[in-house]
Amino acid sequence: MQNACDYRTMKDPEQWADVGERVRECRVAAGLSQEDLARALSLDRTMIAKIEIGVRRVDALELLRLSDVLDIPLDFLVSTPPAVISRRVQLTEDTATDAGRNAFRLQVALTAWAADIRQLIDLGVLSPPPVVDYSSPIQRTSDAREAARWVRQRLGLNARPIESLIAVCEEMGQLIAVVDLPGDGASMIEGDVAAAVVSRQGDPGRRRATAAHELGHLIIGDEYSSDIGISASRSDRETVIDAFAAELLVPIAAYEGMSRDSIREGLMKVAAHYRASWSLVIRQATEAGFLDREQVTNLRRRTPTRAELLEAVGWAPQPDLESIRVSPRYAHAVLEAYRRQLVTASRAVEMMRGHLTEEDLPLRDDGDSVL
Repeated sequence: MQNACDYRTMKDPEQWADVGERVRECRVAAGLSQEDLARALSLDRTMIAKIEIGVRRVDALELLRLSDVLDIPLDFLVSTPPAVISRRVQLTEDTATDAGRNAFRLQVALTAWAADIRQLIDLGVLSPPPVVDYSSPIQRTSDAREAARWVRQRLGLNARPIESLIAVCEEMGQLIAVVDLPGDGASMIEGDVAAAVVSRQGDPGRRRATAAHELGHLIIGDEYSSDIGISASRSDRETVIDAFAAELLVPIAAYEGMSRDSIREGLMKVAAHYRASWSLVIRQATEAGFLDREQVTNLRRRTPTRAELLEAVGWAPQPDLESIRVSPRYAHAVLEAYRRQLVTASRAVEMMRGHLTEEDLPLRDDGDSVL
């Protein structure tokens, strides 16, 4: 990944065209017109147009101002985007929607997350977890469910609830960060690094489903590297990956032995123990042959309250993807880099993505560092 500091070495016109394209996408994601961006930068609108088509180069000061106005990491503007990403978004004025803008912002956050992982690797404090290979072909939802059961068996979970999706993903080779952005999530592979981001906004069940879904992209593959039929649509591929996520979060085995006399109470216990959404629990119960169509309709109308779910598990705390924002291995590497004076306190806090404040960092004897 090219560092912003060496942008002056960019001589190929195509490189500046790439920078211009990223400026254009970031502008559209921010909901700005060329006139709006030009006004914020005290430039003429035609200058923005020339930057976006790559015929006008941008100096260091202008790059910094662009980064600030667009609220985009500087590296994102001058770096080559990853080749394999689960939800690559390309924005234009004609096609941009709120959902598209949110997805693009998550893509930017994912690129920044991968860059931080790469920095720790380069500093010698982080060894990325190897990606676990699932060798069986996956072409349909039944294959995806089998892959999820394989993951559970490999991790010794069998049918037990998953305590931490972040830890599970790390065990399978994917480092996850939780970010304060709207949307769902995104994932990528770049060299030896598999990374994903999950939106913290939304209910806990949705966050866990998103994390499981991004792990599915890694285990199963996507439109860039998939055994799923080449002719399959994006919707078909997402359906297969959703089946993986559902079985990973709430295995069908969880319904074995459940009483049919008090179905709603039994399903509430499943939802609470497995920390899954009500819709996912109903979906899996249907897959298990536990519910008929009429029962599904009635249950969907009676979503449990938070109090009911807490009562189902004896009011035990159920945190996940909330206070913990980064993978354990990554967090250890950040603290190790800080202790070795390889990064400053402010940089360490930035890399931890809200998980720590400077007051939380251990004491060290230094005059602070330069990174």
